[in-house]
Amino acid sequence: MTGDNRTIAAESWAFALRLYARPGVSDACLKLQADAGVDVMLLLVASFAAVERRIRLSQSDIEDMDTACRAWREQIIRPLRALRTTLKSGPMPAPSDETEQLRSQIKASELAAERLENDLLAGWLQRKTALDRSTTRDEVCDVMRSVVRHFLGDADAHRVATMQSAIDTILSAADKSE
Repeated sequence: MTGDNRTIAAESWAFALRLYARPGVSDACLKLQADAGVDVMLLLVASFAAVERRIRLSQSDIEDMDTACRAWREQIIRPLRALRTTLKSGPMPAPSDETEQLRSQIKASELAAERLENDLLAGWLQRKTALDRSTTRDEVCDVMRSVVRHFLGDADAHRVATMQSAIDTILSAADKSE
């Protein structure tokens, strides 16, 4: 990883943590993940690109970002998440105090895997050119919608519209993320 890539990765990760910690954002991200299959880290990096780096990503860019991290998400992050989620309710001896420590370790591993995905996406983002002006709120919203649309696939506009409340929550928090 080059010095500039490390800088972008560190900035992107800090942005993601700051944004995710804002009121309502984690619930909005989890809704998009559960209802639309959105890769939350990809959404947060795309938001970082627009808000902090003045990079407006196209639908094609989002597809390229997804291609860059899909194998990692599918083979590492999702299995860790599924295992962590399974430990909430079973099989025996879960859930229990004894299995909660294991669940916490898996959650830490999942977070570490997401950070590596962030680094991977930051490396991809390094090639993009910033606009000569700040992105507008509408442009940031369009990028977020494009990410959701990408994961929904051929879903109709109504399905994307049902996700707008979650997008608005994240967008409002991104406005205040500095």
